[in-house]
Amino acid sequence: MPDDKTRQRRQPPHPSDFPHHVVHTIRFRDLDPQSHVNNAVFVTFFEAGRVVLLRDPRYGMRVPGATYVQASITVDYLAELHWPGDVLIGTGVERLGRSSLVFSQGLFTGERCAALCRSTLVMVDAETRKPRPFPDDLAARIRAGAPAIPEVG
Repeated sequence: MPDDKTRQRRQPPHPSDFPHHVVHTIRFRDLDPQSHVNNAVFVTFFEAGRVVLLRDPRYGMRVPGATYVQASITVDYLAELHWPGDVLIGTGVERLGRSSLVFSQGLFTGERCAALCRSTLVMVDAETRKPRPFPDDLAARIRAGAPAIPEVG
């Protein structure tokens, strides 16, 4: 186990670490009995960040006859969120696979990071529901123009 001298501290994530941003308002109904934003709502905020990026026409990530399904999601909760307020969801493409995208995301109130998320979405054929490779032109667009980030968290 590393001691304090050998342990390297990571800098806390900052909104500028993520190239695509969406702002959402915290609603009163997002609170749980502890009077903070329920942990499941964090996942909903992250979903909103991914969906806005996927639907952004600048990146052209929609493919006729295909859709995306969630394959995995991991959330690290770092701080509570409270109402009233707004959150900024930062999103970037961490990795592009044959038929999958790995997103890294941060959830911020001001510059304070409340949570980090890593999720994998798989492109599937809308009828067969089987994984479908990204068309070459889409893969090239994602590599060239999608908001890419290095691994976070």
